[in-house]
Amino acid sequence: MVSSKMQRISITPRSDWQDKCDEVGFHFYELDGLYWNERVCYQFTSEQIDEIEAATQELHELCLEAVDCIVSEQRYQQLSIDPDFFELCCRSWTREDLSLYGRFDLAYDGVNPPKLLEYNADTPTALLEASVVQWMWLEEVFPDADQFNSIHEKLLAQFQTIYENSPPQGKYLHFTCERDTEEDLGTVEYLRDLAMQAGFETKHLYIDEVGWDSHRMCFCDWEYKPIKLMFKLYPWEWIVDDEFSQFLLNEPMQLLEPPWKMILSNKAILPILWELFPDHPNLLPAYFDSSPLRHPYISKPIFSREGANISIYYGDRTYQTPGIYQDVPVIYQAYFPLPEFQGCYPVLGSWVIGGEAAGIGIREDRTPITQNTSQFIPHYFI
Repeated sequence: MVSSKMQRISITPRSDWQDKCDEVGFHFYELDGLYWNERVCYQFTSEQIDEIEAATQELHELCLEAVDCIVSEQRYQQLSIDPDFFELCCRSWTREDLSLYGRFDLAYDGVNPPKLLEYNADTPTALLEASVVQWMWLEEVFPDADQFNSIHEKLLAQFQTIYENSPPQGKYLHFTCERDTEEDLGTVEYLRDLAMQAGFETKHLYIDEVGWDSHRMCFCDWEYKPIKLMFKLYPWEWIVDDEFSQFLLNEPMQLLEPPWKMILSNKAILPILWELFPDHPNLLPAYFDSSPLRHPYISKPIFSREGANISIYYGDRTYQTPGIYQDVPVIYQAYFPLPEFQGCYPVLGSWVIGGEAAGIGIREDRTPITQNTSQFIPHYFI
């Protein structure tokens, strides 16, 4: 355990920071107001970074053990996964289908061990800003300092690994996301550029442009080119509900993230992790019902995004966030308050790429639950 809090420091923004962001394809820095905020930054010590990195790697290994348990014990009902799609998960896990990335959301104050809040294992964003943008900021603002950030290099290396392990027909990689979502498009285009550097031919198409060819029994793009391998910034639980989802069960194409990540992107993994590894220093108590927990505790829909439909139960009052997931099953987790710095609450997004801890990005909000109104804050360590 380290002995001093991480520091939140006020600094002067670069005069041309908007231009610098635009140069690397980061155009959504004013998403819902000011999103990229370099008026402040977080400072860590090397010991704190070592602790974050070690915790991230440890959590990744625990998650893999949990998937193995869930698959072997056929625990799909706890995750509310359709049995046919759970079988798809099992085949994907047994084949050891390659994964690209994931992001643990951690509560950390620099003194106590990092605590896992949830795992964004399927469609994590805040990627371009965590990799290229904050590294560029570091080189200009704190050139003598360091940053926990090998995200870009590890993404490229993992795309190269995926390329080398793909059959000839899989050397063409489609990328898809929803329309009218600037953040998703920026993330996908960044990843597509890395994939091209790794050797892939690529094409972008929106999710509504993915079609099914009933004659050739394959998915195809708008030019009727078969889709054999596709990166999707589109959640697995939405895919399962799609009218074409049943065609995926025969696996006419491979997807990134692979089907087995459906298990880890489900917040039901949190009580299963606590069951398998009780009292682990990087886990919070979590259950499928609230009775073992004391106030305050929190409920989370097992499928949800951006802090939506989360409730904190204080005993005499309840704090709730709005959202569209009110009819989704929930899990219950001990409430672990985020550290507070000048009225701001940071969450560390700690990246796992190709199975290795790769760096952090920090989002902070002015509420105890990080939502889509949060700001991204760069960091460095000394």
